Amino acid sequence: MTEIFTIGHSNHDLLDFLNILKRNKIQVLVDVRSDPYSRYAPQFNKNDFQRHVEAAGIIYRYSGHSIGGKPKDMSLYTPAGSPDYDKLALTDAFQGELRAVVELAETKRVVIMCSEADPMSCHRERILAQVLRSWNVEVKHIMPDGNVAKVEQPGLF
Repeated sequence: MTEIFTIGHSNHDLLDFLNILKRNKIQVLVDVRSDPYSRYAPQFNKNDFQRHVEAAGIIYRYSGHSIGGKPKDMSLYTPAGSPDYDKLALTDAFQGELRAVVELAETKRVVIMCSEADPMSCHRERILAQVLRSWNVEVKHIMPDGNVAKVEQPGLF
């Protein structure tokens, strides 16, 4: 069975974060932040972060434009202004990019990264993990302490 890990960068020290990835033998990091910048954790701003990830021998892939939790297309939001994950999951861009990530995971150890430490409060679990499980992909969350947990939220589908 194909497996994909997820992780939130939270406010980790960059070296500690990279060590967590190495400890978990991650080969590819897929950045799924819609806006890959942080004023609270500037060490994770896309350009510098990408250079550090690649210098650590990990492949960096940016996918936030297609599978990020805050789509640019306003038709993918509810009337209350929240992302409509049901609609987002059905878009060609979302389906195509997530399938490409799964293909990578068939030969490499892949982690999907966003900013939230807790996967239960992030789109990593609320949409990505649920779609992946519906495709028979095993999802494992790397928690802030570096340990792996297999947690599931009740289904999107």
